[in-house]
Formats: sequence, structure tokens, C-alpha cells
Amino acid sequence: MESEMGLVVDCDSHVMEPPDLWENWLEPRFRDRAIRITTDPADGLEVLLIDNQPLLKGVLAGLGGANLPRQSLFVPGQKKYLDGCPPASYVPEDRVKMLDEWRVSAGVLFPTVGILWDVPDNDLATAYARAYNDWINEFSSRAKDRVIPIAHLALQDPAAALAELRRCLKLGFKGIFLPPEPITGRRFSHPDFDPIWRECEEAGIPVCLHVIVRFNRAPGLLGNFYQPGEFRAVYGFALGGFAQIVPAVMTMVADGLLDRFPRLKVLCVEAGCGWAPYIMDRMDEKHEHLGWTFPTRLKPSDYFRRNIWVVAEPEERTIGSVMDLLGEDRVLWGSDYPHIDSTLEAPRLIRQSVAALSPQRQRKLLGENARGVFPL
Repeated sequence: MESEMGLVVDCDSHVMEPPDLWENWLEPRFRDRAIRITTDPADGLEVLLIDNQPLLKGVLAGLGGANLPRQSLFVPGQKKYLDGCPPASYVPEDRVKMLDEWRVSAGVLFPTVGILWDVPDNDLATAYARAYNDWINEFSSRAKDRVIPIAHLALQDPAAALAELRRCLKLGFKGIFLPPEPITGRRFSHPDFDPIWRECEEAGIPVCLHVIVRFNRAPGLLGNFYQPGEFRAVYGFALGGFAQIVPAVMTMVADGLLDRFPRLKVLCVEAGCGWAPYIMDRMDEKHEHLGWTFPTRLKPSDYFRRNIWVVAEPEERTIGSVMDLLGEDRVLWGSDYPHIDSTLEAPRLIRQSVAALSPQRQRKLLGENARGVFPL
């Protein structure tokens, strides 16, 4: 389906996983450790269990919630997980109807519960990811080619992750989700991960750095300004993308990873786009004086223009400038549907935000650039 502007692709949207997904799809030997939602008999509040350990309690509707008053999502017990899950977030046929209403051709699908959990058991982590991938593959098959599935890999076991990546490629997945944080102390440039980057490079699929949520710790750089257990939504949501995505991308560039894999595609999701030119300039300036400490073949900005794409927020005002400085084929857009900090007006807002751009740039940002990232 194409609108009057041609192909339109929402490059940051999510599913809300059914509460029993892992109980139904996890292989039998791990099923007693399935991710699930239960009720605390002491107070009647919902609890999200990961490997039988509580991760979140009483406010599970806030994992989605774009369809609800935001204040209600922070009151323990006022809403349940499924209240924050509009049908289009977990029913393929309803997702297609919503895309039609939005005049959007396709949506790139990332997990929700899948961006929360991390477990130390490598086999269990791989099994969790495999179960999600099986479910989202069936979801996609029922969505009439209107969604672009992204595989969830548990990179703590690189060999198992490579095997799962190869399986997902055979199933037709169009990218991999990567949490923007070191994996068991290893940065992405660690040689243990090279076979995964090589596989992605050869398949032409992107490595999608997507913002994560860790309720048991502060990810990225956030921890330095948070007290344990403190929740400051405006600060956390606003800084979260930048504090996670930017260090991850900078180390990929500075460590020479993109010299070893010059055709690797890196998509930066849910951090907006306005940061990219600043980081390019900042890294170039320091590289001029200190580049000998991280010898790379090119200037940092050259890697951005060759290997990196960014996903704009619907109301960003710097999209045109970023297209000038990073490249007009490097910027995409995303709704973050149906998460608490997203809006159902995202397709209208992004069209409004780019209305002053040339028709060519509008087409590129709204959908044509997605052809250069995903093998569509």
C-alpha cells in the first residue's frame, strides 16, 4: 500500500506481547521459567515475572498506554497490562486496519516486554528470544506484508545468537534488535560478535540500536543522576535515548568496528535525529587532535554518512538540518506506538513537521529511505 506521497514506513513501532506468549511459545524444558504476568494475592496487583522473579508491579499498563490518560498509568492497580494494549498492538488484522487509517504502508516492529528483560542464564535468554521470534513471525505472516519484523537476539551467547540470526533470516526477518549497552562487559567491537556483524552485513539487514528499559538498574549514562528506585519520567524519557544510543554509536565508530565491516548498517531508534550532527562535529574535532589514540581509516563523520541512520521523532524541528548535515537519505521517522510517551497522532505530526521540505525530501524521510535500510 502506498499513499499519495508514495511509500510511508513507520520505523519505530512496537507490539505489546500477549501475557501468555512465553508460556505458549517457550520450549517445554524452560516453560516453568516463562515470562508471565501474575497477581500478587496479598494486594491484588499485577506482577511481571522474569525467570520467576518480579520485575515490575502494579503499573504494567504503562508499558503501553498510548490509548489511556497518562496519569492513570502511574497509579498502582488502577489499570492492568491489557488496558494499555490497544488491539492493534497484538492483533495483526487490527494493526493492518490502523496502518490503513494512518495512511502508512508498513511498520517496523520491535518488542515491548522484550526491551525490559535481561537474564544471566544464557540458555534461558536464547530461549526467550527464540520464543518471541516465533510469535512475531506468525504475527507478521498474518499482517499481509504490512509489517517489518525485527529479530530479538540474546547476544550474551554469540554462537547461539548467530544460529538464531541465521534461522530468522531464513524466516524473512529484516533486522536485529540490539540493546545499546555492553554485553557481559564486552563492547560491540569485541571480536566475539564479529560473526554476527558479518552475517548482518552480508544479508543487508540493519543492526537496530533501540532504547531499552531496565527497572532493576539505570541503563546507559542515566545512573549517575538517579537515586536507586527514583522515577522521574520527563528527565528519564527525554535523556534515555541520548544517554543510551549515543555512547553505543560513538564506540562503534571509535573502536574501528565500521572499518572491519564497512557495509554494516546501524539504525539508531528512539533517540531522535538532532543529536547526530553535533556528535559528528564533536568527534571530528577531537579526532583531528587525538585520532592517534583510536586510529581509524576515516573521520568519524564519514562513518555516520556511510553506515548510520537515525529515526526522527514526529515533532522534531531539526529534521531538515539533519538531512543537510548527515545526508538526506539518512533520516527516517517513527511513532513509538503504542508506548506511554507516544501519540496516536504521530503520522499526522510527522507529515506536518516535514511539510516545508521539498517533495523529494518528504518522500525520502516518510518511506523511501527505509528502502536503503531494510531489504524491502
